[in-house]
Amino acid sequence: MSTNSEPVLLVEVSGGLATLTLNRPQAMNALSSELRVALSGAIDKLCADPSVRVLILTGAGRAFSAGLDLKELGSGASQIGGVLDGGNVVKSLSRFQGPIIGAINGAAITGGFELALACDVLIASSTARFADTHVRVGVMPGWGLSQKLSRAIGISRAKELSLTGNFLPAEQAERWGLVNRVVAPEELMPAARALAQDMLSTIPENLIAYKKLIDEGFGQDFATAMQTEQRIFKAAAKSVSSESIERRRGEIQQRGQSQAQP
Repeated sequence: MSTNSEPVLLVEVSGGLATLTLNRPQAMNALSSELRVALSGAIDKLCADPSVRVLILTGAGRAFSAGLDLKELGSGASQIGGVLDGGNVVKSLSRFQGPIIGAINGAAITGGFELALACDVLIASSTARFADTHVRVGVMPGWGLSQKLSRAIGISRAKELSLTGNFLPAEQAERWGLVNRVVAPEELMPAARALAQDMLSTIPENLIAYKKLIDEGFGQDFATAMQTEQRIFKAAAKSVSSESIERRRGEIQQRGQSQAQP
C-alpha cells in the first residue's frame, strides 16, 4: 500500500478526455505493483466508458517514470516475472481504442520508456530524457522496447541507446523522430490538452477506426497494408452520404482558414 495519503495514480475525466498522472514523485513515479494495479484498473474503467475518446498519460514531479520499482523488486516484495503475468501496463494501455498522448514531463527510463512507447503521440518537456537501462540492470525487456524503439528511430540508433544505457535528451529525441515536439515545461500540459481537443473535434467513430487502421497496417508488409486500407475503405464508404461530405467540407474549409491566420 502507498505510505502517504496521496493516491499513486490521479485520474481526471472531462469532456471526452481522460488524464492519468503517475503520482509517486518521491520515487520518480517508479512502477510499483500498487501503481501498476491502479493504472491497469483505471484503463479498464476508461475502456468501458464510450464517452472517453482520448487519453493523456503523464507523471507528477520531475520524472515521467523511472520504470519498474527496483527497490521493491530488490526486496523480494515483487517478482520480476509478475510484470508480464498480470502486471503488464503496456498491454493494458493497448486496450484503449482511442489515441493516447504521452506528455513526457521528465525522465522516462526503461519501463518508463516502454510506457512512453505505448503512447500514440509524444510531446516532451525540454527537461525530458529517455534511457533504456536493461543491459545495466541485468534484465531483458518484456513490454516491447526491443522491437518498438528500432521501428521508431531506426535500428542503429536503437542499438546505440539500448546497448549503452545512455540517456537521450528531449531535443535529440525530437531530431530522431521519437517525440513529435519539445515544449517548455510550463507549456507541456496545455500543448497536450490542445492536441487532445483537436482529436476530440473529429468524428468519434472515425477517430477510433483510423487509429486501428494505422496500427494494423504498420504491422504488415506494404502490399498487405495497402490491401487492408482498401478493404476498410470500401466497407466504410457504404455508410457515407454526399450530404454529410458536403456539410463537413464547409467545416474543414473554415478550420483551414482559421489555422492559416498568423
